[in-house]
Amino acid sequence: MPNRKAIAALELRLAEREHLEAYARRRKTARALALRAEIVLLCASGKTGVDVADTLRTTQQTVVKWRRRFLERRLEGLSDEARSGAPRTILDSAIERLIAQTLESTPRGATHWSTRFMAKATGVGRTRVSEIWRAFGLQPHRSETFKLSNDPRFIEKVRDVVGLYLNPPERAVVLCVDEKSQIQALNRTQPMLPMRPGQAERRTHDYDRHGTTTLFAALDVRTGRVLGECHQRHRAAAFLKFLRSIEAAVPAELDVRDNYGTHKSSAVRRWFGRRPRFHIHYTPTYSSWLNEVERWFAPPTERAIKRGSHTSVRQLELAIRNFLAITNEQPTPFHWTKTADEILTKTPRAAIATTRAHAAN
Repeated sequence: MPNRKAIAALELRLAEREHLEAYARRRKTARALALRAEIVLLCASGKTGVDVADTLRTTQQTVVKWRRRFLERRLEGLSDEARSGAPRTILDSAIERLIAQTLESTPRGATHWSTRFMAKATGVGRTRVSEIWRAFGLQPHRSETFKLSNDPRFIEKVRDVVGLYLNPPERAVVLCVDEKSQIQALNRTQPMLPMRPGQAERRTHDYDRHGTTTLFAALDVRTGRVLGECHQRHRAAAFLKFLRSIEAAVPAELDVRDNYGTHKSSAVRRWFGRRPRFHIHYTPTYSSWLNEVERWFAPPTERAIKRGSHTSVRQLELAIRNFLAITNEQPTPFHWTKTADEILTKTPRAAIATTRAHAAN
């Protein structure tokens, strides 16, 4: 017969009971901690060790252990004991030297550090080098590009363009206009192998060129709809044809606010001069990131052009027109969030950092 001698009831303070009940109920609590909390709560209700073990489907030894630990150290006793683990094999001073070497030097005969080079230079294992770099957010293998604008009217133009995005004028259509030139019609030299379970789509690295086209696009800031045309020549005459398409598409009673930064030829200027309802807002030099249509060019490139195989420019242009038609069925506008002040606050910091780096070199 099992010993069903009653265990003396535990006295719980109100705060302790609330913590224990929270541990037992909370879904994100570790299962082991929730079990220990339930053991203490049931023991505090006057149940015997056998009854508690039967209720929770555990052993009497487990009940006795955690009841005793709670009596000795209260809530802190329910946590796991600290484990010794293996001693550290790398000191803080060694980590500091490794970080400094990563930031302030380059390996002999190379432009950047790799885990292999750093492990050889410092005597630290490659896995540990990788762990340290991750902990400090260092990625020597990565590099990003930038270009600061040298436009003397940079501040004025940023405020003008961002103001259009955040507060578009009434009775006007705001269009972001630009072109993506030199889109190549490429055909792989051998048929592509389709995707299979466990095998990605495969294609040859070489290709045949079949000409190029230029995509002119005008993005409506409010609706997200895009008016686009393909022209095989990247000249002012082609851009003028596209402007006439914009003029025909926008109702005559609405003004047109164009945001673009190219095609400043005399022919284009004369065309705008004869149409007072068109208002031009130029983006600053080297600031294509300020033109929303530049962001729109990414989806057709990734989804309709990059992995396609086109045997002619006509076939390429058909793929682009199909993409335009499909995306315009359910257009999604971009939502500009940064104010002009937020953009202009970061620009001086980037300019100062670039100047200092240039002086150091």
